[in-house]
Amino acid sequence: MLAKQKVLKSFKEMPEEFSIDDAIGKLIVIHKIQSAEAEIKSGKGLSTQEAKKKLKKWLN
Repeated sequence: MLAKQKVLKSFKEMPEEFSIDDAIGKLIVIHKIQSAEAEIKSGKGLSTQEAKKKLKKWLN
């Protein structure tokens, strides 16, 4: 579930007029960030070193 304050703050930063696609895109980004933060807190995320190792394998 999205945090109301984060959504409100994000929408206040948007221009006075925006498309529904922009609004939905903004909500998706907020949701993905909050989901990633929850994964990190529960220990499911990767350390910086682990992420660098995976990225290095993908780029080579």
